[in-house]
Amino acid sequence: MSLKEKILIVEDEFIVANDLRIMLAKAGYTMCGIASSVEQARELIALKDPDWVLLDITLKTPVSGIELAKELFLQKKPFLFISANTNQATLEAAKTTQPYGFLVKPFRERDLLVMLDIARYRYSAEHSAVQNNQAVVSDDENNFPDIIGKGLALKKALEKIRAVARSNSSVLLLGESGTGKERFAQAVHRASNRKNKPLVTVNCAALPLSLLESELFGHERGAFTGANQKRIGKFEQANGSTIFLDEIGELPLDAQVKLLRVLQEREVPRLGGDMPVPVDVRVIAATNRNLEKEVAEGRFRLDLYYRLNVFPIELPPLRERTEDIPPLAAYFLKKFALMLGKPVPEISKEAMQSLMEYRWPGNIRELEHIIERQVILTMSNEITDFDLPVHLEKNTGSTSFETMEQMERNHIMNALKLCKGRVSGANGAAEILGLPAQTVYSKMKKHGIESGYK
Repeated sequence: MSLKEKILIVEDEFIVANDLRIMLAKAGYTMCGIASSVEQARELIALKDPDWVLLDITLKTPVSGIELAKELFLQKKPFLFISANTNQATLEAAKTTQPYGFLVKPFRERDLLVMLDIARYRYSAEHSAVQNNQAVVSDDENNFPDIIGKGLALKKALEKIRAVARSNSSVLLLGESGTGKERFAQAVHRASNRKNKPLVTVNCAALPLSLLESELFGHERGAFTGANQKRIGKFEQANGSTIFLDEIGELPLDAQVKLLRVLQEREVPRLGGDMPVPVDVRVIAATNRNLEKEVAEGRFRLDLYYRLNVFPIELPPLRERTEDIPPLAAYFLKKFALMLGKPVPEISKEAMQSLMEYRWPGNIRELEHIIERQVILTMSNEITDFDLPVHLEKNTGSTSFETMEQMERNHIMNALKLCKGRVSGANGAAEILGLPAQTVYSKMKKHGIESGYK
């Protein structure tokens, strides 16, 4: 950051706050002050107009750091979280506010400064990409023909692809298994300036530890027993192009250290080689793990997380984009009917309704497998039923049963009625439901429940 950029610290533990102030001042940053509560932070923000806010998630005050983060997000004021709390619900709630960094206590001075540098780079990259993207035609089908659907959740992810594709920024694809992360990686690559060279894909979870370093970085002949000839690693193969590191959260810590060095130095150390090999590689990584939690529990390096998390893109699960199920089902029907030499069958209204109501724990991959199985089994020109897993299917044994969606909506409405419309804070609906307030707000929006419901 430049010396002119100002930072506000929001932290209610004096020792931690003072240590942060000393570290930042030593590094040349301008300090706007220290706030020990959200109320004090609001006053300093209005008075000093900081460029960045360093914010503790779990303030011991009536209003939490997450509530302030929501306000900062609406004000378009960039902020970074600091916290010792590794609770899954807290981390998920914090993530929905879209911070530019996440620092886990205790931390080193170097961790703080690296996080700030990468946050600033990510912020400038996003804004530059958005400006450059204004001239791009925003037609989903023309730009991304292999990504099926037109729902709002999908469109938001595609907008981020357009924004970042032509830069060289690292991209981190986040989402559950089966949400199509590899297809999104291919879309980023095809929309980039490196599209004329092939995308190199590495499944980090499938590589044995003994072969990992050789596979990624290559080796010289005689580097170890069995190395009878020189091997060019995946990073060298991707020189001038893009490498996709799938399931990056599965990398062991030793391999994480070596990968970090490659990303920092932009050169590959071949096993048994005398000199590292320079490479120009754009990195796209993907994971279904919560990397903030992995960092907090010591399974993923903080500095590597910062290097990869320059431009995160969250891929929505299929249950949150049900409007895309009909076009996806039609796509898979045609695909497998052609493969099997069959006419493309229709899906009855009742069968389609069962697909729409199913929760899809395996996401798009599960939908694909179910459609393939049904096309194989169907002997007529219409599919009237799908063999969905019984324990996860909607209970259709009686018309008196509510769907899971209806039950959830009514449960939230009852909680809101009991709390007289209050969502967050003490005695709010979120507390009664045992959920983060942001999750309750998201579910209210999903079910069309007005904020003032009482």
